[in-house]
Amino acid sequence: MPASLRSFSSADIRERLPELGALLQDCVHDGASIGFIFPFDVAASQAFWTDNVLPAVARGVRLLLVAEVEGKVAGAVQLDWDTNPNQAHRAEVRKLLVAPAYRRHGIARQLMRALEEQARRLPRSLLTLDTRSDDHAQALYLSLGYVAAGSIPGYALAPAGGRLDATTIMYKQL
Repeated sequence: MPASLRSFSSADIRERLPELGALLQDCVHDGASIGFIFPFDVAASQAFWTDNVLPAVARGVRLLLVAEVEGKVAGAVQLDWDTNPNQAHRAEVRKLLVAPAYRRHGIARQLMRALEEQARRLPRSLLTLDTRSDDHAQALYLSLGYVAAGSIPGYALAPAGGRLDATTIMYKQL
C-alpha cells in the first residue's frame, strides 16, 4: 500500500479539515494516547487542527507531513521547531497518526524518515518526543534509532479514563 507524502500548508489544513479530523478521531477512538480523552467528538478533533496546528504551520514553526493513499489522508506527523534561542538545534516530534485501516503497511516509518530528513534541512540535530510507555509506538521509535531517556509514571490519563499511563521520553541525534 504505497503512500505519497506531502507537507500541508495552512490552506491544505482548512481544505482537508474533515479528513484530518477523522484521522485524529479514529486514532483516539482506537486507543491512541495522544492527548485526548473520551468523549471526543468531531468538533473537538477539528478544533485541534484549526486552533493548534494551523496557526503554527502558518507562522512557519511547524511542519505537518501527511501520508495519502489513493488520495485519502492515511496518516500524519508534525515537526515542531518553535523553540527557545538556546534550543535552536532541537525539534519535537508530535502526533504521529496512522488511521487504523492503514496500519502495518510502513506508513508510520515512512512518515518518520521523511520528518527526520526535513529536520536535517532546518538544520536540527536533535529530535525529542514522548510516547505512552510500552505502547507499540515505542517499539517503532526504538527501531528507528530513538533512545529512551526515561519514563514518568502516571503521566497521562488513558483515553477511556480509569487509569494513568506512564510516558517514555525519547530522543534521536541526527
